[in-house]
Amino acid sequence: MKVGIVALVAGLIGGVGILLFFTAFGTDYWLLATENCGVIDESISPAENISDPRIPTLYFHHEGFFWRCWFNGDEVEETIWNFWFTSQTHPKHCIHGYLFPMPIAPGPVPHPSYDPTAVYRGFWTAFITLAVAASLVGILLLVCAVPFVTAHLYKEGGGFLLTAGGLLALLILLFVMWKEFAADLPKYILLERSQNCLPDTHVYAYYGWSFMFAAAGTPLVLLSGLLFLCIGRSIRVEEK
Repeated sequence: MKVGIVALVAGLIGGVGILLFFTAFGTDYWLLATENCGVIDESISPAENISDPRIPTLYFHHEGFFWRCWFNGDEVEETIWNFWFTSQTHPKHCIHGYLFPMPIAPGPVPHPSYDPTAVYRGFWTAFITLAVAASLVGILLLVCAVPFVTAHLYKEGGGFLLTAGGLLALLILLFVMWKEFAADLPKYILLERSQNCLPDTHVYAYYGWSFMFAAAGTPLVLLSGLLFLCIGRSIRVEEK
């Protein structure tokens, strides 16, 4: 009876953690950024001889594993809440993301803006893919373990969840290192337009909702894996 209660608690904790992780994986809000690079004012003709026809335009960027998107919002205040799903202005433009293995930009590969921090992004992609696989295998093993109360399935399922949680913690650490220390974020965010930006262009980068979901789910996945390992050992002791 006690084993069943602990298994239920561990399952609930693990379910919430995995749900948060998959939400983070499936949404493209790991990195948020705002910038005012500026655009050419097409209403100004070359004959008007204006030294700088560019006008400041506020752009919002968000990016994750699958997509890189941006939209502009001249009429809105520059806050992180403009990235909330219901607050985004239209039109919105997206290209395939895969933010971390390679710099994403149309044109030659490697792009001239390629830099050594791509190694962080490469490892990040590998870890998040392995974490998804480990969590799916762990869930499958634990689903099979419940009706049969099999010690080794509990232990193996818990081990896979611990592995997924460890990979999650590692990819969060890599993301923080990439954002805070390794990457030249203004250069990365203005990948295609940096040569044409206004002199007073500013770029602000934030941690996004996806990052927060992953950070919240990681300790839950680790705790769930640990509980299932303890359940497996407890059943093994009782069988002896």
